[in-house]
Amino acid sequence: MTDREQAPSWVINPHVPSVARMYDYYLGGKDNFAADREAAEQVLSIMPYVREFTRDNRAFLSRSVRLIADAGVRQFLDIGSGLPTRENVHQVAQQSAPDSRVVYVDNDPIVLAHGRALLAENPLTTVVQADLREPKAILDHPEVAARIDFGQPVAVLLLAVLHFVPDDDEAASIVARLRERLAPGSYLVISHGHAGRVSKEDEILVTSTYKATKTGNLTPRTADQILAYFEGLQLLKPGLVPVEAWRPEYEDVKPNWDRAGFLGGVGHLT
Repeated sequence: MTDREQAPSWVINPHVPSVARMYDYYLGGKDNFAADREAAEQVLSIMPYVREFTRDNRAFLSRSVRLIADAGVRQFLDIGSGLPTRENVHQVAQQSAPDSRVVYVDNDPIVLAHGRALLAENPLTTVVQADLREPKAILDHPEVAARIDFGQPVAVLLLAVLHFVPDDDEAASIVARLRERLAPGSYLVISHGHAGRVSKEDEILVTSTYKATKTGNLTPRTADQILAYFEGLQLLKPGLVPVEAWRPEYEDVKPNWDRAGFLGGVGHLT
């Protein structure tokens, strides 16, 4: 940890659910505690398909990173990266282009511990402690500066993270401040919680479960609100869609707009 890097804003508490560890549980991982599993099961009791759309979101990440790496981008900044799992950004990007540089950003101490252990022998990839709500601190972080040249194209990834910023104006400001540092040829990848046509009662039950976590409020947004994050960018086809329908491997995938889940899109700065 560098002198300029702050200590994590909270310590690992196995008795308080963590969003990152709940997500790990949805994906079938083992880096979670009883409190995480209990909270995740509460969500699953209301929306049993959460595991499915969480895996769909992970697959969307892989497809978008592979497309961007194949397009020639060699820098990736993954903000709110969560716990390492299969097909992490650096693995997908470096499979396409071994010289790809990747910086993971998270503020959960367990993510930092696992990420640093995994990446100890990968000089092109690192994980730093910083908060999504402080984009300038992320962009100016010395370890980010050591690997990311913002004068060249970079892919900024914001997957399943902006919905934990409850204030609409703040969320929009975060994206705008990140976007304004991007060079032509850069990409912005976003997935975001979307309530679909789930009942208001069920939405409240799910969001109340997330309020018990350190991250706090979960705020689903409409397609129009999420689309606004791509202002000034060329939105790649098929646009903003349920993540399972974003350039799927199989042609017969049909988007389910009624079900709660993640909407995803990829913007290109031309």
